Amino acid sequence: MVDAIIPEDATPHQGRAMDLMMLAALTGQERTATELEPLFSAAGLRLNRVTPTASVMSVAEGVPA
Repeated sequence: MVDAIIPEDATPHQGRAMDLMMLAALTGQERTATELEPLFSAAGLRLNRVTPTASVMSVAEGVPA
């Protein structure tokens, strides 16, 4: 999955501003890797790793659980 995954710590990240916009305008939210784990699990996957990119987006890799 490709998404703006928020860092676990307080590191500045553009995804934090995107999170506020999504919460204000929509019903979605940006998540940390820890918050993604239950979503992957519900889909029968295990979050294997998160790979940052040069942009605000990261790649979250799920494998069969």
